[in-house]
Amino acid sequence: MATVEPIATEKEITARAEAAVEALRKAREQTGKVIFGQEEVVENVLVAILAGGHALLVGVPGLAKTLLVETLGKVLGLDEKRIQFTPDLMPADIIGSEVMEEDEHGRRHFRFIPGPVFCQLLMADEINRASPRTQSALLQAMQERFVTVAGERHDLPRLFHVLATQNPLEQEGTYPLPEAQLDRFLLEVTVDYPDRAAEAKMLGATTGTAEAKAERALDDGQLMEIQRLVRLMPVGEKVAAAILDVVRAARPGQPEADDFIDQTLAWGPGPRAGQALMLGARARALLQGRLAPSLDDVRALLAPVLRHRMAVNFAARADGVGVEEVIARLEERVG
Repeated sequence: MATVEPIATEKEITARAEAAVEALRKAREQTGKVIFGQEEVVENVLVAILAGGHALLVGVPGLAKTLLVETLGKVLGLDEKRIQFTPDLMPADIIGSEVMEEDEHGRRHFRFIPGPVFCQLLMADEINRASPRTQSALLQAMQERFVTVAGERHDLPRLFHVLATQNPLEQEGTYPLPEAQLDRFLLEVTVDYPDRAAEAKMLGATTGTAEAKAERALDDGQLMEIQRLVRLMPVGEKVAAAILDVVRAARPGQPEADDFIDQTLAWGPGPRAGQALMLGARARALLQGRLAPSLDDVRALLAPVLRHRMAVNFAARADGVGVEEVIARLEERVG
C-alpha cells in the first residue's frame, strides 16, 4: 500500500527549506571547483534533478558536458553510470538482457543481467550518435521508471535521472531524437563557450600538476528529501496563471495564441511543459534560497522548457525565424 506523506506545517517546511538551501549551496560550491564559467548550465541541471526530471545537454564537443555529469554524480552522492552512444549500440546494451544458466543439477533457467540503466544517475553520452531504435530504448525507463525484458518488469532505483549529452545536428554522424523522447526531458540545456575570464581560469587550473576535485555534499537520502520539499513549496496564483497562459499561448490554433504563433509554429508544447515549468520554478527558487517561485523563475526557465517542445513550420524556417524568436515573444507575456 502506498504511503501518504503527512501535510507539513509552514514552520516545518521553512526549517527543511533552510537546511536544503545550505546543502545546495555546498553542492554548487563543490561543483564550481571543477566546472568553470557554466553557472547557468549547472543551475539548470540541478533544477532538473531537484524537480525529479531528466536533462538534455546540447553543445559542441569539448565544453565539459561529460565532466559536469560526472562531477554532479559525485557531489550529489549518486550511483552513476555512463553509456557512450555509438551507431552500433543495441537496446539490450542499455536495459540488459536474459542469459541461460545451468545449475549444479543440470537444470536450465534464465537469469536477468541488468544493463547500465540500473543506476541513480545515468549519463547518456552523445545520445544522438545512436540509431533511433536504440535511443527509444530509454523511453520506458525515463518515463515509467522500469524496464520490461521477456515480459518481466524490472524496477529502476527510486532515484533515477538521465543526463544526456548531445552534439548539434550539424555535426556528422548524428540522428535527431524523436519528439516523444525529447518530451521526456524536463529541460534542454544549451552549453555554450565560456567567457574569457572563465576560460583563463580553466587554463590555469587544468594544465598544472594539481588537479581540482569535488567532494560529496549530499547523499541520496538528502536529495530525495529535497525533491519532496520542492513539491511542497507553494505557488502563487499569479505564477500559476502565468505558466498556464504562456504554455497555452505557444500552441497554434488555441484561443490564447496570437497571429505570430499561428503563422510560425507547426506544433507547440503539451501539458508536460506546464508541469516542467511548475516544478522547475519551485526548484530554482529553492536553489536560490527562496521559499516560493516568482515570475523571474518562469522567465528564466521558459527557453529550457519550451525549446525542445515546439517546432517552427516550413514558411517560418524559410524566413529565418527560429524557436528562439518564438520564445522571446512568449517571454513578453510573462508579467
